[in-house]
Amino acid sequence: MKAYAKTDVGKKRSMNQDFFYCSENVVGSFQNLFIVADGMGGHKAGDHASKLCVSSMVESIAKSGHKTPVTIFEEAVNAANQKVYQAAQEHTEFEGMGTTMVACTVEDDTMYVANIGDSRLYLLRESILQITDDHSLVGELVKKGNLTESEARIHPQKNIITRALGTSQHVHADYFEISVKKGDIVLLCSDGLSNMLDDEDMEYIIKRCDTLEEAGTQLVVQANRHGGDDNITVVLAQKE
Repeated sequence: MKAYAKTDVGKKRSMNQDFFYCSENVVGSFQNLFIVADGMGGHKAGDHASKLCVSSMVESIAKSGHKTPVTIFEEAVNAANQKVYQAAQEHTEFEGMGTTMVACTVEDDTMYVANIGDSRLYLLRESILQITDDHSLVGELVKKGNLTESEARIHPQKNIITRALGTSQHVHADYFEISVKKGDIVLLCSDGLSNMLDDEDMEYIIKRCDTLEEAGTQLVVQANRHGGDDNITVVLAQKE
């Protein structure tokens, strides 16, 4: 795998509450590891939640004794949830904090994905395909056919998350196993990207760029040109 990651505060926020991890190298029994987290909460609380989530997951994965990728991810998600939840209970300045999370690892011809919240993972082959489901109010409405993707992007309640990490003692994440092949590009992003650009825009930008670095940079640039309403984080990885 080769990869590139970039985060940007956007045009409207004073603080970046997104955090990412991007490793093309071995982490524990994983051959690679990519994570994006988008924190929620008051001043500094969301920032703390996303960093604590990512660091806890990486630490758990690095020392895990489990054999299967899904079990390793489950253990890491539970560990991160406990860390974020406990910090929120113990420190008044972190009360009510939480974070979205999307993560993946690629092993041979299979990608293993974990997610909770509305940070997304896409697979780009001939066309772009959203792999994860949004755990959000508008995501549920889109799934039921009550809203289109375009309507969801500008909906006044688009920021209401129905599932998050760290907001309760128990966490319910989704897990996926996806077949991948040489040349496939994986995109992990916070909603600061997906709320500013539609899927076709993202596909067009990635396909016309010669490198992952150029693609990641242009995705951030275009998200800011379309408003930059939130923090923008992009992780791109390509199977070689």
